[in-house]
Amino acid sequence: MVSKQARKQRKALYNAPIHVRRRNVSAHLSDELIKQTNTRSSRVIVGDTVRVLRGDEGVKGVEGKVSDVNTKTGRIIVEGITMPKADGTMKARPVHSSNVIITKLDLTDPWRKERLQHKQEGSA
Repeated sequence: MVSKQARKQRKALYNAPIHVRRRNVSAHLSDELIKQTNTRSSRVIVGDTVRVLRGDEGVKGVEGKVSDVNTKTGRIIVEGITMPKADGTMKARPVHSSNVIITKLDLTDPWRKERLQHKQEGSA
């Protein structure tokens, strides 16, 4: 962000292209993962296991797999976090990616695995 003005920051976020929005859906890694990968944060993808650090009583401290990532709003859907609808049924509750910490990375993507290995070798 270049501007200090909140309205310009919001405008830049809302009008950001897809490749920039994807970068905005990232979260810090757990201490063990930081030591393993030599990197502080990573993009959240479907299949990662995350722990919620901030939120209401029913949300904070919950650990689960990411089932959906919404780059438009910067929020993720974590399995096990729900909220009741007006008719009593439960609906998945979105959590902002800045409020979670990644505890387990999904390394099924070969590009992601190769990038993390490259970072490990570079700083070692």
